[in-house]
Amino acid sequence: MTYKGYQAKVEMDEEAGLFHGEVLNTRDVITFQGRSVRELKKAFADSVDDYIEFCAARGEDPEKPFSGKFLVRVSPEMHRKIMAEARQQGKSLNTYVSEKLQRRASLT
Repeated sequence: MTYKGYQAKVEMDEEAGLFHGEVLNTRDVITFQGRSVRELKKAFADSVDDYIEFCAARGEDPEKPFSGKFLVRVSPEMHRKIMAEARQQGKSLNTYVSEKLQRRASLT
């Protein structure tokens, strides 16, 4: 689930008949729960909005979700090899590396 850039993981507690979730991409703890998908989505949005309002009331900036950008330093030789392989496949370096990372992340 995603709301205002914040992503959440949801699990179901069969015994309690309840869904519960937690926002993933922040160090702050933001949780929510609901008995139906509709209730869960509303609780998620409400929790994120409450978090943003709480931070504003304290004069703090809420922790922002990850931007999707990060810098990786590699040797010039590795950079050359990766760029050559990307070009051979007709892809930009960014697309090539993103696809490799996505495939690797899917294996875990």
